Amino acid sequence: MTGAVDIATIWAFIIAFAVFVYVVMDGFDLGLGILFPLFPDKADRDVIMNSVAPVWDGNETWLVLGGGGMMAAFPLAYAVLMPALYTPMIAMLIGLIFRGVAFEFRWRTTQGGRNRWDIAFAGGSLLAALAQGIALGAILQGVHVEGRHYAGGWWDWLTPFSILTGLALAVGYALLGATWLVLKTEGALRDRAYVLSWSLLFAMLGAIGAVSIATPFLHVQYAQRWFTWPNLVLTAPVPVAVAAVAVMLLRSLAGKRDYQPFFLSLALFALSYAGLGISMWPYIVPQSITIWQAASPQNSQVFMLFGVAVLVPLILGYTAWAYWVFRGKVKHGSGYH
Repeated sequence: MTGAVDIATIWAFIIAFAVFVYVVMDGFDLGLGILFPLFPDKADRDVIMNSVAPVWDGNETWLVLGGGGMMAAFPLAYAVLMPALYTPMIAMLIGLIFRGVAFEFRWRTTQGGRNRWDIAFAGGSLLAALAQGIALGAILQGVHVEGRHYAGGWWDWLTPFSILTGLALAVGYALLGATWLVLKTEGALRDRAYVLSWSLLFAMLGAIGAVSIATPFLHVQYAQRWFTWPNLVLTAPVPVAVAAVAVMLLRSLAGKRDYQPFFLSLALFALSYAGLGISMWPYIVPQSITIWQAASPQNSQVFMLFGVAVLVPLILGYTAWAYWVFRGKVKHGSGYH
């Protein structure tokens, strides 16, 4: 039994890692799409696309790993959560499809067609970001489970809290996109990205505060996890660290240190993700199903670990290589087509 508990925990961390890497890596290119309408100049838009074109499709590998890993390692959780989240998941996939097609087709059409594909890119990015945030909010607020089945309605995912988390994630992705432009561009485009980063940082801090205040009111277990002794000793450093990173991010923006804001924004996401983990652990379906209850047979999880032990280093390796090859600033008139 101890071995089963250990394997289930290992798989929970593998899936959490895959989802987090997807969020931070695909988050900034979704953020670029959200910000796209704020850069109407064709040359600026080409630079924005070229800054992410060599790596964007590889980023979504982690979404497949996270979703496929949950289906294989925690089939009960997958079977319960998917019916509860069909609508936002379908919306997310539609948004990602529009973005993917727009990435390729905007280079191969007339100016009028390019404008339409730019709208598809921006709209698909915003739709995917909102859908992901709404799905997260729906999971946090809990789903109606009876026995081993989802027993809620078609629209249970749509609540004020899920809308709040959807908007919060979209703002966070936009901040990642703005700081990515600070990192990868120069001149007037970089200066515009700095201005946007200031506004988006304060918006994201407000969103983090709003979600953090609302979450303990969803379930008494969340409040107990964060505010009772001795849990408080472990949870208190998280908001303190958020404040510290926010101060460092403000200083990096004020000092125009191009290579710091993006990575500090990633740190804000990491701390927010840690807070999410603190709230949910050990449930994979909050307040209903733990990771051990949802786990597939131990032999299956051990077998899949061998595949993951090979697959994850390979993905990390080629991802790191791609970012290294395409490092540095992207200039007007040059880049990937």
